[in-house]
Amino acid sequence: MSTEQKSELKQGYKVEVDDNFHFMDEDERWCLGEFSTYGEALAAAKRMIEEFFGDDILGKTADELYESYTMMGDDPFIVPFGGASVPTSHFSAWDYAKEYAEHLVTNQTHRGNPANGGEK
Repeated sequence: MSTEQKSELKQGYKVEVDDNFHFMDEDERWCLGEFSTYGEALAAAKRMIEEFFGDDILGKTADELYESYTMMGDDPFIVPFGGASVPTSHFSAWDYAKEYAEHLVTNQTHRGNPANGGEK
């Protein structure tokens, strides 16, 4: 569901987004959307983080990518509403960004290394 659509959900999960560049400034917060299931909300939050990194990763370490995210990226978080159940596991955008940055660098290394079946 896009942010332009008015939600008619009575219960679900909202993905709110803080801006790491404006840390702790709730005036910069915005809503990505409302979703009927936690899985949909989680997928949207993860997709937002993955899109932050884009294709500009060549030659960067996982730590450099992660630092860039924590300084400038959007920080999505999931809020249940309308009596939706609270998930048993907590989603941390920063933890996922760190994990995803490591994934990107590992896959970049394997793609560029003929010994690992990648093209040089």
